[in-house]
Amino acid sequence: MTTPQTGAQPKGAPYFDLSNLKGDLFGGLTAGIVALPLALAFGEASGAGPIAGLWGAIFVGFFAALFGGTGSQVSGPTGPMVVVFAGLYAALGGNPALVFGAVILAGLMQILLGFMRFGQYVKLVPYPVISGFMSGIGVIIIALQLARLFGHEPDGGGTIPAFTAVPGALMDPNFIAVGIALLTLGIVFSWPKKFAAYVPGPLAALVIGTLVSIAIPGAPLLGDIPTGFPSFVLPAVNVDSALIVIEAAFILAVLGSIDSLLTSLVADNMTRTRHQSNKELIGQGIGNALGGFFGAIPGAGATMRTVINIRSGGRTRISGMTHALVLLAIVISLGPLAAKIPHAVLAGILVKVGVDTIDFSYLKRAHKGPRWDLGLMVLVLGLTVFVDLITAVAVGVVLAALAFIKNLADDQIKAVQEDEPRLSTEEETQILSRSGGRVMMFDFGGPLSFGAAADLGHHVRSKASDKVEIIILDFSRVPFIDVSAVRAVETIVEDAADSGKQVYVTGLNESVGQVLHQFATGLPGSKEKQFDTRLDALKAAVTRLEPSRA
Repeated sequence: MTTPQTGAQPKGAPYFDLSNLKGDLFGGLTAGIVALPLALAFGEASGAGPIAGLWGAIFVGFFAALFGGTGSQVSGPTGPMVVVFAGLYAALGGNPALVFGAVILAGLMQILLGFMRFGQYVKLVPYPVISGFMSGIGVIIIALQLARLFGHEPDGGGTIPAFTAVPGALMDPNFIAVGIALLTLGIVFSWPKKFAAYVPGPLAALVIGTLVSIAIPGAPLLGDIPTGFPSFVLPAVNVDSALIVIEAAFILAVLGSIDSLLTSLVADNMTRTRHQSNKELIGQGIGNALGGFFGAIPGAGATMRTVINIRSGGRTRISGMTHALVLLAIVISLGPLAAKIPHAVLAGILVKVGVDTIDFSYLKRAHKGPRWDLGLMVLVLGLTVFVDLITAVAVGVVLAALAFIKNLADDQIKAVQEDEPRLSTEEETQILSRSGGRVMMFDFGGPLSFGAAADLGHHVRSKASDKVEIIILDFSRVPFIDVSAVRAVETIVEDAADSGKQVYVTGLNESVGQVLHQFATGLPGSKEKQFDTRLDALKAAVTRLEPSRA
């Protein structure tokens, strides 16, 4: 049996593991070739230009691999990050100092999140929320490309302007662009797998579509693209735009962190390793912060490129760094050729990216699961498309948490209402029967939450009839308790005292007992009313009642 690695490399191993050098170099080369058309397309969709997409893949890809915590991960521009960045770019009028100042700030926030150990909390985001916002991002990516498929540009950077531009594009199409777009879509959606091992579908579409455009001119082209190394961008923030910059930076930081760590989980499953989530956030932050200084669009862990890297032999950080160096060589040597790429080709490639981003695997099975989860997913999807991403995620997480608390509270109330406590032994059942209904035991059946607190006292009061003389509160399965629940317990004790009933307490662990005795008043404090097990409490209760029965 093999032990999974902890972190990006085994403990004590060198920072650069050369044992898989051949696989890492080939994996990085393959991932770099796949990343080329995607980086160009994402750069064009962002508004900053294709070269900004390439530099984003280079900076984030290299430094996230160098400093990150997932050995086989390949990073670069992704659909979710580009959607947010495109909105920011449009809102700030393309001002480089402001736009890339937000990217730098987002990178610094990611570094801070890594040092604050935020990585462990990403797993708490419910799957329907993740599925909803990822699917919503897929819809946005497709919407932003619809007009470009017909040779037009959408009016503005939002989803609604993109949809409203479609009727005009349909009425006045550029037929050469439409033909190239259909050719591109046909290639990316139906490229044979046996060819994909040698030439990825997006790259084939890029080359074939560009050659067709050269042979049959008329479709809008990218035009001149700067070559050589990028210029330094000095960030700046003014009072009027500070709120937009900070909000966008926060969204980019959180979204990039979630996107990267979800990809890290995919890499873990494929390589049987275990990533270091907080180190990964630091690496991603360094890549985005440095890239922002040079006009590179932000990026994150890219699932498809990571999977291709792993399947091609990549296992360590060397593969991700190689992928970035391959793109750097392409930028320096082949930049002028990119000017002849038609917009329609990149639009077709991005439509495929958008379709792949939509969580069809969940949608196909959603009718078999809880309807609430499907409703939550659709709600988050709608908010992502028509409002904004941060609102969608915030609303989704809050509603999911409230739904979980409601289910937990219902289960707790159900446990209190049952005639016999859950997990009762035969001896406990016999003692309760022998008491003739004068002893009532309440099993709280799990963590006492604020969700159950409001009704807890009512249900205990209604069940403990006048005949009951001793109430036993069983905390055996209560690992923690909040203030709302403490107040509910306090109410139960006060009601019992008012009606002449005694209260025994059993199964308190140290933390629950400390909270109860420090915060609540009127709880049983004497040792003869506190017991380690409920069997002891039952025996003591019956013993106490037997003289009165006589």
